Formats: sequence, C-alpha cells, structure tokens
Amino acid sequence: MSGRAGPAYTLAEIAERVGGELVGNGDVVINRVATLVSAGAGDLSFVANAKYRSQLSSTKACALIVGVRESELTSLPRIISSNPYACYAKAASLLNPMESISPGIHPTAVVGEGAHVAASASIGPQAVLGRDVEIGDGVVIGAGCYVGDQVSIGAATRLYPRVVIYHACQIGQRVIVHSGAVIGADGFGLANEQGRWLKIPQIGRVLIGDDVEIGANTTIDRGALDDTVIEEGVKLDNQIQIAHNVHIGAHTAMAGCVGVAGSTRIGRYCTVAGSAMIIGHLEIADRVNISVGTLVTKSISEPGTYTSSIPCLPHRDWLRNAAQLHHLNELAERVKQLEQKNSEGKPS
Repeated sequence: MSGRAGPAYTLAEIAERVGGELVGNGDVVINRVATLVSAGAGDLSFVANAKYRSQLSSTKACALIVGVRESELTSLPRIISSNPYACYAKAASLLNPMESISPGIHPTAVVGEGAHVAASASIGPQAVLGRDVEIGDGVVIGAGCYVGDQVSIGAATRLYPRVVIYHACQIGQRVIVHSGAVIGADGFGLANEQGRWLKIPQIGRVLIGDDVEIGANTTIDRGALDDTVIEEGVKLDNQIQIAHNVHIGAHTAMAGCVGVAGSTRIGRYCTVAGSAMIIGHLEIADRVNISVGTLVTKSISEPGTYTSSIPCLPHRDWLRNAAQLHHLNELAERVKQLEQKNSEGKPS
C-alpha cells in the first residue's frame, strides 16, 4: 500500500464524483484505498470478486465499495455500484492524482532547430528533442527520453524516463508511455536474394490516438509503406511487440508479452490475454476476446471468446497425451476405413 500522502475526501464527496449509491455515514474521511486485508483507519476498500466476500467480516477498512449482491453483507459505510471495480478505479485516481509538473526545459535537455515546445510543457534532464518537433500543452517528457525529428506529441501526454520515439511519429493527447518503450523502430522487413537478407526501408510512421497507454519495454514498429495505427483508448501492457503496419482498433486492451505480427488488423473493444500470439496479415473482428497463450493463425470474423492453449497437466499425463498425438493421423485413417467398411456391409 502506498505511503504517499494524498488528498482526503469524505465518502459522500467520493460517491458524488465516482457514482453509486451512498449507504451509511457519508462524513467518514478517506485518505487511501487498500485491500480488504491490509486496510485500516482512513482506508477505502472494495469487493469486485465474489471470492473475497468472506473478508468483509474481518476488514478494518472504514468504508467500502461493493456490488449490489454484497451490499447487505456489511454494516460499514459503503458505496453500492453495479460495477464496483470501475468505481474503485475512479476513487483510486481521485485519491492518487498524477504528480504536478513544473513547466520548463531542463538545462541539460537538447532541443533541435525548429522545435516548438508549449510553455506549459515539462522537458526533463538530458531529454533530446529533434528538429521540428511539436510538443503540446502540459506534456511531460521524462529524463533521458529521445523524441526524433518531426514528431508531434499532443496535450497532456506523459513520457516516463527513457522512452524513445523515432522520427515522424504522431502521439495523441493524454497518452501515457512507460519507461523503455520504443515507438517507431524499423519493422522486420527483409527480402532474400541468393541466401542473403536485403533490408527493406521502413518508410511509414506510427500513429497513436488519444488516451492510449503503452507499457514498459513495449515496442511498436513503424510501417513499411503505410502507417502502424493504434486508435484511441487502446491499452497495451508491458513487453508487447506490435509489428509494422498493424492496426489496432479503439479501446482494445492487450496483456503482457502479446505478439502481433505484421499487417494484422485488430478490431475495436477486443481483449488479448497474456502471451497470446497473432500471426501476420489477419483480420480480427470487433469484440473478440483471445485467451491466455492462444496462437491465432486464421482471421476471426465473429465476436466471441477464442482459445487454443492447453491447460497445465502433471508432466506424466502430458507425456502420455503427447504420445497419443503422434498417432492421430493413423487413428483418423483407421476410423475412415472402418466407416467405409461398415457402409459397404449395409444392405442397399
């Protein structure tokens, strides 16, 4: 639990800002959010999963956010919401606002010729801005970031330390890019000639929409010819690889270690769980949910949940199943022969 001092609000003030029905003493003062187990005086906790209901009776939180089904399981002051997890997210943001910035350009930063930096922006130590960059109002560029020539960054976007953005890429408003992310590196474009690889120049850009979040050490390659596009509201976890010319639709979310190969187009409101892999040149429809560890090798045209991963087994059982897999073709052929023999033996 964070020890950082933040603003304090009454429960009634929080309910007014995050929504939901207030039950009980709205004057109780809230300083922090915490889990049911670790909460204490001044803490607001929540129940968004039924398996934690049993902890309601022992929590020392002074107030709660709960769903309708949990509302009668506690006598503590509470906010009742049809979506308690979203309600908690809003409360946590209220109690833990972004650190305020000090506008200005650090003396050790390097600013290229023709760059335009808004007066309200903050450029950190040893950051490098290339020629003709456009930095909008309230942008924060952390220590050691590199922003290439002709990059534009929209208002209220924040780059944490050591982010790299290659030339000509465009970043929208209110974007968050975490440390180590690389936006606009060359895609894996190669042609083979007599056993030797020839590099294909990657001349597209990366276009990032508004309200996108990009996790630490995630990489988004620039397009080979057309642009790589990340639409508004997309959320990318840490250590994700997005290849050249990929297009990700608005409000899609991807968990850590996902890989998306080149020229794949992913729809809006999709979710891709951790370590899923999507091969290139596919079309994924809107509102598709791809399960953890799934390998997607064909386009998906209908919304829904898609899974290809095999659940964990004891090693001995896995070996037995793997041995049987080697005989699937043989078994299928035997079944086919038996069916044909059975069909021939039936009276006409």
